[in-house]
Amino acid sequence: MASHTRRDDLWVFGYGSLMWRPDFPHLERQFGVVHGFHRAFCVYSHVHRGTRARPGLVLGLDIGGSCKGVAYRVRAADAENVVEYLIQREMVTRVYTPRWVTVRLGDRTVRAHTYTAAHNHVQYAGKLTPEQAADCIRNNNGRSGNNSEYLRNTVTHFEELGIDTAPLLHLERLVAGGNRDL
Repeated sequence: MASHTRRDDLWVFGYGSLMWRPDFPHLERQFGVVHGFHRAFCVYSHVHRGTRARPGLVLGLDIGGSCKGVAYRVRAADAENVVEYLIQREMVTRVYTPRWVTVRLGDRTVRAHTYTAAHNHVQYAGKLTPEQAADCIRNNNGRSGNNSEYLRNTVTHFEELGIDTAPLLHLERLVAGGNRDL
């Protein structure tokens, strides 16, 4: 957690399951936007939503564009424990790189801790077609549950936050074989 002072509160930016399941103490939660990165199903999951033999596919923060997500303000006294928790949650196979990003929160910006997809990692999927992504998501399970359920939760929470779900709904239909009811 280089360059974070222990006396300052820590901001954490979530763009996937951290948006609806942070599982860490926080003082506030705000909708925010990061520029220079976009959210994509670009990470093969060997642990949480798949296995090495049958990898699932999860969200990563990839280079280019912008990403709407949730920023959490963590009390300075909790920051070290929260980062330890996030390392255990997000860095299981080191497919993510911890990074500081600037998050626009309405009329101000904050510096936040997040995790971006590591392009040089074997689990980096890169840009897949929707059909390839659906094949990875369909019927795969990992420590944190079913990969199709992860996609459904993502769609549900994006709808609640007002984030465009059209590409995810298309992916969901492909996963379900044309039937939106998973």
